[in-house]
Amino acid sequence: MPPMNCARSSEMPPPRPKAGGSARSARHRAREFALQGLYGWLVAGGDCAAIADRLKSWPGYGQADEAYFLELIRGTVETAEALRAHWAGAIDRPLADLSPIEHSILLIGTYELAHRPEVPYKVVINEAVELAKDFGATEGFRYVNGVLDKLAARIRVHETGAA
Repeated sequence: MPPMNCARSSEMPPPRPKAGGSARSARHRAREFALQGLYGWLVAGGDCAAIADRLKSWPGYGQADEAYFLELIRGTVETAEALRAHWAGAIDRPLADLSPIEHSILLIGTYELAHRPEVPYKVVINEAVELAKDFGATEGFRYVNGVLDKLAARIRVHETGAA
């Protein structure tokens, strides 16, 4: 990946408040910031620690579960190839055709399915869908939902009851 470019063009805007002013959980905020960081990493490359440090100064960071954010961003970057290997047969397009938003959300969701068994698979999928609704293309959440549903049936067989 190319060196990290801190130009605004490679960064997503900070998370915006949810309609109706409803509060977001600290874990949801952590996922939002992980999405921000992964987006930058996919678009411009760079060092995971430097990306995480830069995000700490963004508005709303204090409401995020910092430990979970750091686990998500480090874990997804360190295991990205293994996470993508789970996608075989679950995605219907070449990896290069995924938007950086979808790609980042799928990395986070796959990481949680594979490495955070205490988080129910339905929560993982719902959180990913919410991120896709907030940050992705108009119908991107449907794609994210479909892919993660297939992955949950494979990764969490004991939990989903899939044969």
